[in-house]
Amino acid sequence: QVQLVESGGGLVQAGGSLRLSCAASVRAFSINAMGWYRQAPGKQRELVAVITFGGSTNYADSVKGRFTVSRDNAMNTVYLQMNSLKPEDTAVYYCYARYILSDYYGQGTQVTVSS
Repeated sequence: QVQLVESGGGLVQAGGSLRLSCAASVRAFSINAMGWYRQAPGKQRELVAVITFGGSTNYADSVKGRFTVSRDNAMNTVYLQMNSLKPEDTAVYYCYARYILSDYYGQGTQVTVSS
């Protein structure tokens, strides 16, 4: 089992920035990939960004060039730096971890971008 604890959500104006953090309850070397998903009202959960233990990244097209995912393996933590935020980025953001062939999600943190 993996517990994921997110922090850093909030309300920001369009064009602003936020940084999300997520700490895992297990050692980073045992987690194949960590990252972030999001779910907007009335929509399905979607991938935002993922980073492997080795540092390879994958981003949704809608956030490329604006968001950056990173991880601190020593701290078992993954981050999401979100710049140039848009109202359509408004969603609940969920931390994600792939651990021993199973997927885990945090409880989510709300990000609201006002126009």
